[in-house]
Amino acid sequence: MTTETPVWFITGCSTGFGRELVTLLLRQGYRVVATARDVTKIAGLIEGYEDKGLALALDVTDLDAIHHAVKQTEQKFGQIDVLVNNAGYGYMAAIEEGEDAPIRSMFDTNVFGLIDMTKAVLPGMRARHSGFVVNLSSIAGLRAFPGSGYYSATKHAVEAVSESLAQEGAPLGIKVLLVEPGPFRTDFAGRSLGRSKTVIADYDSTVHARLRMMQGYSGSQKGDPVRAAQAIIDVVASSNPPLRLVLGAMAMDGAREKVRQLTADFDTWEETTLGADFPEA
Repeated sequence: MTTETPVWFITGCSTGFGRELVTLLLRQGYRVVATARDVTKIAGLIEGYEDKGLALALDVTDLDAIHHAVKQTEQKFGQIDVLVNNAGYGYMAAIEEGEDAPIRSMFDTNVFGLIDMTKAVLPGMRARHSGFVVNLSSIAGLRAFPGSGYYSATKHAVEAVSESLAQEGAPLGIKVLLVEPGPFRTDFAGRSLGRSKTVIADYDSTVHARLRMMQGYSGSQKGDPVRAAQAIIDVVASSNPPLRLVLGAMAMDGAREKVRQLTADFDTWEETTLGADFPEA
């Protein structure tokens, strides 16, 4: 990082983690670029912070818009120190119920938009040998659940891209953080959640039951977006940040259960696994 106050560039700021990050960062003296597809929804976030804040319209599926937003940021602040790829949304469907168009649209935002946004800021970070890329994943990036297979696939992709980038960027002074939240009081399970129009009754006890559960607790999740946003700020500012930051008790339980499942499979089938190699001479 530079000796100046770091510049944060955040996508998807109209609601949820993105909005809370912008609010906290500006109050704490950081320079912040808030972006959203509809800039009118975020203009109020920087009122009173015009010297440190910039609100921009940005659809991360539009490559020209990405480059324009980066250019506007550099014109005002000179650089981007921290990129937060927060833009994204969910989609619920059994694998068999999945509809092609909304699935591909979600991948365009959650995966390819994140990749294009990251590629747009990496040249500047490489030139300065300094930078931090924060990618919003999910507990669904570590384990999949009934009904969220397609959403989980986007987050598994984010995990893989981030792991590779962390190794590629480390010698260049570029750090990467994967944020893996569980249920939080955002719009994820409400307005922002896409649903398949195809409904197959055989999935009622798995996929549809989980959707009903999510809808039932929407607005009363245990996760606090403000505390989560502060946790992200604290980790980015720390001297030895992790690659992964699991957020919330439910996410931690889910992550530990995934580790237990993997370990059990590895240990149970170790002899079969090792037997697939050529015998030692």
